[in-house]
Amino acid sequence: MTDNSIYRLQQSMTPVSPIAGKLINNAKNSQGKQNIAPFEQVLSQELAGVKFSQHALQRLQSRNIKLGQTELLKLNEAVEKASQKGANESLVFMSNSNLALVVSVKNKTVITVMDGANTKDNVFTNIDSAVIV
Repeated sequence: MTDNSIYRLQQSMTPVSPIAGKLINNAKNSQGKQNIAPFEQVLSQELAGVKFSQHALQRLQSRNIKLGQTELLKLNEAVEKASQKGANESLVFMSNSNLALVVSVKNKTVITVMDGANTKDNVFTNIDSAVIV
């Protein structure tokens, strides 16, 4: 009986094997395909920074808003701060540029963008935090 439980324990473990100097989990989903993305892919996605939704890109274009490298750096830092505090949806207000951005912190995605003229008399809903930079 003891031998049988050890055998079952060994069967349930997910093997990890080195491939060309990398460790890749060999777990498979129900269709028999790899379940885990390579580490390098996950790392590059995490380091890539904030993405813009299609809606946010349309707003940037229609309102003629240009974000420079400095603004993008500040935006990434603001999203990181919000993430550290446990925020999900955040309003990032850039006081120097007079821009308001609603960001999905969990997905690191800008949902919408407004300039100073469009932020007046607006109510921001479905946010749980605000970051002012």
